[in-house]
Amino acid sequence: MAIKVVAFDADDTLWINEPYFQEIEKKFCELLEDYIPHHTVSQELFKTEMQNLALYGYGVKGFMLSMIETALRISNKTISIDIVEKAIAYGKDLLEKPIELLDGVEETIKALKKDYRLVVATKGDLLDQERKLKKSGLSHYFHHIEIMSDKQEADYHKLIKHLDIKPEEMLMIGNSLKSDVLPVISIGGHAIHVPYHTTWAHEKIDHNIEHQNFKQVSSINEVLPFLLS
Repeated sequence: MAIKVVAFDADDTLWINEPYFQEIEKKFCELLEDYIPHHTVSQELFKTEMQNLALYGYGVKGFMLSMIETALRISNKTISIDIVEKAIAYGKDLLEKPIELLDGVEETIKALKKDYRLVVATKGDLLDQERKLKKSGLSHYFHHIEIMSDKQEADYHKLIKHLDIKPEEMLMIGNSLKSDVLPVISIGGHAIHVPYHTTWAHEKIDHNIEHQNFKQVSSINEVLPFLLS
């Protein structure tokens, strides 16, 4: 492999993210249990999020607005202002969560830095992702930070062009097969999947991947033998 750049996803690859969203979603569902069952609230919230992705993109702010919209729809616009205020408070709570690095992350990045250009390639809200990266203490390891509105083939082509490399010279490491693996190998790049114990439904796929440019490991530090051998 003639890899020059190693790119990392951020949320649930470098640090914990999805469990915080699930914690808030549980609280939100409990708020609306007088209207419909917990699991149905969750389904309705997910439906709203999917409808709003094109408008709001990924991140906490879109999630907060989707909670409010879902509550209004479920209640037929009869919810109290208190529930709206709580949904806003839940969103702000997410934005203020501490950054907890996943095991082996800093050691892995430090080991790779001397041989590769390291990049963060993540999607989400610009201000929120910048805040998380700063609080993580990892920003000094990275040559470039790319905060994408989405992770489609075109987004990765744009990143590769900016980095002035060929697709086969980039390796993407992340927890999402849908966002971090499939589009990258589709354009000729390499990808390593590091599964996380919980994944947002939108990021799941229903088939296995078999490709010469794809590998899966159980923890992030297992990428080192592939890259430092």
